[in-house]
Amino acid sequence: MSLGGGGNQQLQELAQELEAIEEQREAIEAEIQSLRTEQTEIDEAIEAIRTLESGSTVQVPVGGDAYIRAEIADIDEVVVSLGGGYAAERDQDGAVDSLESKQDTIDGRIEELQEQVSDLETESEELEERAQQMQAQQMQQLQQQQQPDE
Repeated sequence: MSLGGGGNQQLQELAQELEAIEEQREAIEAEIQSLRTEQTEIDEAIEAIRTLESGSTVQVPVGGDAYIRAEIADIDEVVVSLGGGYAAERDQDGAVDSLESKQDTIDGRIEELQEQVSDLETESEELEERAQQMQAQQMQQLQQQQQPDE
């Protein structure tokens, strides 16, 4: 009265595939969250650059959660990261433009990742449906095996 090990093995393989998809989805969701945090930080930098003026006093982080009070000598000397370990000095408007460009790149990456999440969710739903069909077939086979011959 066995169900044939193949059916159970296929169900086990589907369960493993579903688990792998869920792990991928969670990793992508974490990356999206990280990018959104980066966007928030860029928004804050843009706001600060737009509102600060030469002569403004700010607190500058020096590491280890320590800050030093400093005066902005020239707001048109903003150093902006370009990526890849490179940075460039920009004037106030140029710095904002660079940061907004970085925002656009992040937006595009988030859209790509959200599409991947959507694709994974579709794949997961299809696998779950296949698993349910296989379980139903196994139950039907089991019921047929248990019925006495008439």
